[in-house]
Amino acid sequence: MESGETLAGLGELLLSGKIEVVDLAGVLGPDTPLLKLPPELAVDTPKIEIHKISAYDDNGPWWAWNWLKVGEHSGTHFDAPIHWITGKDYADGATDTIPPKNFVAPVNVIDCSTESEADHDFLLTADRVKAWEAEHGAIAPGEWVVMRTDWYKRSGSEDEFLNANETGPHTPGPTAEAIEYIISTGAIGWGSETIGTDAGQAAGMEPPFPAHNLMHKANRYGLASLAHLDRLPPKGAIMIAAPLKIKHGTGSPCRVLALVPKG
Repeated sequence: MESGETLAGLGELLLSGKIEVVDLAGVLGPDTPLLKLPPELAVDTPKIEIHKISAYDDNGPWWAWNWLKVGEHSGTHFDAPIHWITGKDYADGATDTIPPKNFVAPVNVIDCSTESEADHDFLLTADRVKAWEAEHGAIAPGEWVVMRTDWYKRSGSEDEFLNANETGPHTPGPTAEAIEYIISTGAIGWGSETIGTDAGQAAGMEPPFPAHNLMHKANRYGLASLAHLDRLPPKGAIMIAAPLKIKHGTGSPCRVLALVPKG
């Protein structure tokens, strides 16, 4: 089949409703949960602010618009390689230099929701990823791998979403070995439903924060605070994750979408 016919067929499937567009992003606003850094760093992302410029009034009688104050890594967001020191030297590692074809790719969804409900510090291992592949098929080069935990259901409360106590945050994530294995498959990136791409206790891992450290070292990408991964099949969906084209951007809030065949 010619590529033009393929695209025309896709268009027909979208218009007929045989392909569903699933929204994988949370709402971005003043109540969006944001990452809290250790006290010794004391530089947190400021709360999201939405300020009115005009709303069909004296400042603009026929239009409404706002200006925003928002960090690059707020809400559902994309992590570019230059976000981490291990990826800082990639010429194509910023949100404005990443090839746009990399923003659209098949997605593999590893369901860890049962384990994560039972153990908030659950860690996805390389063996668990390999077992998933044995059941659902191999992770192919250029595809995304995301970890379904249903953690997005906690996003209505920042305290529940961050799930921190005196020993730090407690959220599920990957081991270093799992990330190393996923990179070895040629996957283009790693995503999670938690506040960041790493587990809550990842600061104590070797290396610290392996999803950030290793993925960005390999010039791969991250997605955090994803939602509704429970609406995706293990395989077969196409994910669209396009950050804003921020000059030398380390990341960006984004509206992540998935194309999912119905039935």
